Amino acid sequence: MDSYNIFLVMLAVYIAGLLSIGWYFNKNQKSVTDFWLAGRKIGPSALGFSAAASWITAGGIFAVTGFYMLQGMGSIWGFVAPNVLALLIIAVLVGKIKNLPAITQPELLEQRYGSAVRWPVALIITVVMILFAVADVTGLSLVLQVFYGLDPIYAAVMVAIVVSIYVTLGGLAAVVWTDVIQFSFLAIFTIGMAFATVGTVTDGSLNTTAISVSELFGNVPGTWWNPFSIGLPMVLIFTLAIIPGWITEQDPWQKVWAARDAKSARRGMVIGALMISVIFAACAVIAIALNSLYPEISELGFPAGMALAEPALLSFVNERFISSPLIVAFSAIGLAAASMSCTDTFATSGASCISRDIYQRYIKPDATMKEMMVVNRISVLFIILAATVGSFIISNIIDAIHIATFIASASYFFPLMGGLYWKRATKEGAFAGMIIGFVAQVVLVALDLINTQPFSPYYLETLHPALMNHGVIVGMTLSAIAFFGVSLMTKPSSRVNLAPFFEDEAEELARYEAKEINENDPEYVAFLKNVDEKVTGERAHLQLNLQASGALNWHELVEKLKSSSSAWVTPTGLDSVYRLTHGDMLACVAVTRGSRERDIWLKAEPKLDTVIRQRKELFTAYEELKKVFEKKGVTIDFY
Repeated sequence: MDSYNIFLVMLAVYIAGLLSIGWYFNKNQKSVTDFWLAGRKIGPSALGFSAAASWITAGGIFAVTGFYMLQGMGSIWGFVAPNVLALLIIAVLVGKIKNLPAITQPELLEQRYGSAVRWPVALIITVVMILFAVADVTGLSLVLQVFYGLDPIYAAVMVAIVVSIYVTLGGLAAVVWTDVIQFSFLAIFTIGMAFATVGTVTDGSLNTTAISVSELFGNVPGTWWNPFSIGLPMVLIFTLAIIPGWITEQDPWQKVWAARDAKSARRGMVIGALMISVIFAACAVIAIALNSLYPEISELGFPAGMALAEPALLSFVNERFISSPLIVAFSAIGLAAASMSCTDTFATSGASCISRDIYQRYIKPDATMKEMMVVNRISVLFIILAATVGSFIISNIIDAIHIATFIASASYFFPLMGGLYWKRATKEGAFAGMIIGFVAQVVLVALDLINTQPFSPYYLETLHPALMNHGVIVGMTLSAIAFFGVSLMTKPSSRVNLAPFFEDEAEELARYEAKEINENDPEYVAFLKNVDEKVTGERAHLQLNLQASGALNWHELVEKLKSSSSAWVTPTGLDSVYRLTHGDMLACVAVTRGSRERDIWLKAEPKLDTVIRQRKELFTAYEELKKVFEKKGVTIDFY
C-alpha cells in the first residue's frame, strides 16, 4: 500500500474518532452554556492542551521553522515570544475575565457600552478569525500538495466537512477534547522530526557529509542564538504590535470562561504556554538541522528565502522517508491534526459571532438553540470557504497570521481592555476607537501589500522602521487617540453598563433583596427537584428547563417581565434577560430561549457561598415568569 492510500485509511480512522467525540458531547447539550462554553467544566490539563493546539497551526510550524532558518533566535519576536507571553498575560487577567457574564466578546462589549458596538466588533472578529484560518488552510494545502500533489481545494473540503460536523455536534467541549488529541499528534510529529533531522545530519544521509551533534550545534553562528539580534527597537515594535492582538483574541477568552474555576483557567494558560515552548524549541532544532541539509536556503536571506524555508520541512520528509510511506502518512496526519485543531477554534469563535452576536441579536432575537445550530453550521462553512479564497490571495502563512493580529490590535484592543479597567470609557469612545483603528489598519495593510515587490521588504518599512508590521503602531495609535479622546468628551457610561465589570457599581444597582421563601414550602421543595444543579470549581451551575403549553412570543415575554419588576434588565438586547439582584452578574438568573419553539431556559452560576440565596432567586424568577404566562392563558411545565 502506497503512502497516499495509507494516509486515506489513517485519515478515515482519525475523522471517525473526532466525529465520535462530537457525537458524545452532543448528547450532553442541555443549555447555551453547555454548547458555547462546555458547561464551564474544563480542567487545567485539557485547557492547556486546547490553548496550545489552538495557537499552533501546521502553517505556524512551517513559518516558525522558516524564520529560525533565516533569522535565528532574533525571529522569536515575530511569532514565538508573543505566543508564549500572551498566554501568560491572559493567565494574569483570568481573575477579571472569568467572572464576566458573557459567552462572546461582542456580547461582553455590548454589556459594557451598549448595542452600538456589538455588531462592528462581531464583524471584525469574524474577519480576524477568517484570516487566522487562512494560515491553517494554506498549511494543510501545502502538506497535501508536497506529499501527494493534490490541489489546494482538497484541503479546504477536508477541513470544512470534518470540522463543521464535530464542532456543530459537540460545541466547545468537542473542540477542547479534539484539541487534546490533535496536539498530541502534532507534538509527536514535531519532536519526532527534530530527532529525524538531526539524525539525518549525523548519518550523512541525503548526500550530505556526516557530522557529530556537537559539530552541528557548534557550527551555528553566535548571532543565531541572540534573541535581540534584530535590535531592541524592533523587539519593542513586534511586542507592541502582536501581543495586544493576541491577549484580546476571543478564543482564549472563551476557554477561560469554559474553565471550571479561575485556578483551572490560570493553570491551563500556563500549561499551554509551556507546551507551546516545547514545540517551538523542537522547531529551532529542526531549523538548525535543515540549514545544514539545505544551506542554499539560508544563503538567500530574509525575506527572499521564506518561499523555500516554509516548505523545507515537508521537502525533508518527502526526501528522507520516500521509502517509508507509513512515516509520510503519519506526518500528513499530524499536520492535518494541527490544521484542524486551529481551524475548529477559529471557526467556532467566528461562527459564534455570526450566529449569536449578529443573527440572534439583530435578526431574530427569539431564535431557538436548534435554529442557532443551523446558522452556526452554515457560518462554520462560510468561514472555511472564505479562508480558502483568502489562501489563494495571501499565500505567505506568517503574513496571514500577522495581518489578522494587527487588525485585532488596532481595532478592539483599547475598547476591550479599557472597558474592563477604566470606568470613564464610553460607547462613543469605544465605537470611534474601533472603527478608526480598523479602517486605518486595513488601509495600511492594503497599501503595503499593493506596493511591495515579490521577495522584497515590505513597502511601508522601507519608508520608516516605525511603519513595519504593516504600520500597526500607527493604526493602534490612532485607535488609542480616538478611544481616550472621545471617551473624555462624551457622557460617562450608565451604571447598568458598568455593573458587570465593577462590583461596586453592581452592588449599588442591585438593591432588590431576595424574597423571603420558606425552604420547607412543599412547592419550593418540588421546584428544587427539577433544577439541574452541578458544582464545578468555585461555582454552582443551576439550570431549569421549562416548556410553554402554547405559542411563545419571546419579545412580548421579555417586555412583560421587565414591566413586572425593575429587577429584570436586558443589557445585551432581547436575546437574554437578567434578574439583576446581585453584585455578581454571573450569579444572577438569566432567561434564554431553549432548543425548541416553546422551550425556555433559566440559569444562574452563583459562587458556592451564595447558592442558597440564588436557588431562591431562581424560584422567584420562575414564579414571576409563571405569572406572566398565566395572564396569557399559558402554563409552563418542567422538562
